[in-house]
Amino acid sequence: MSDLPQLRVSDADRERVALTLRDACAEGRITLDELAVRVGDAYAAKTAAELEALTRDLPSAGPVHRTRKRAKWLSGVLFGHIVRKGRWRVPRFGVVLVGFGDADIDLRHAELHSTAVTLTALVAFGNVDFYVPEGIEVDLVGLTVAGHRREWGEDSPPRAGTPLVRIRVVSLFGTSDVWHIATGAAGSYRELVHAARGRRELTP
Repeated sequence: MSDLPQLRVSDADRERVALTLRDACAEGRITLDELAVRVGDAYAAKTAAELEALTRDLPSAGPVHRTRKRAKWLSGVLFGHIVRKGRWRVPRFGVVLVGFGDADIDLRHAELHSTAVTLTALVAFGNVDFYVPEGIEVDLVGLTVAGHRREWGEDSPPRAGTPLVRIRVVSLFGTSDVWHIATGAAGSYRELVHAARGRRELTP
């Protein structure tokens, strides 16, 4: 029996696995929520066996290149409510338009085919909510007139291997919130929002 699984790992080993997991997410093999969980486990790992278990179900001989259509996304709502959730492909650049309505954009089980994505929300007399797993770096900026733009959850430093989600909001008499959802959290959006709000509001 090999002693390799009992070898203690270094920070460099943890970062290497984290980058492998990031690439797997970019290839659509694991979702953003799975990535957040596995990267967290990678940085908590102490032995080679623990790290190996995180990539056991992923190809070991480099990525399999597939010809896929570039993901495109433009979604809008007028006097209504839209929800984007489940396993969906997030493009490098996406746009959501909200007028006199509400939009829930759930990224927890989404596939990111890039190490950085930019989602732009144009809101007029409406509301847009983004849901991301804890541990994913979010850059929230924009212009808000007569409304608010807020971010809720745990303020943890970004780790190597996690993608960057840029959220750009231009809002007139509208609101926008980013909710960092704890790993394994379940329930309605109202329940998830209540739990995230109870943690704290992140200051810019």
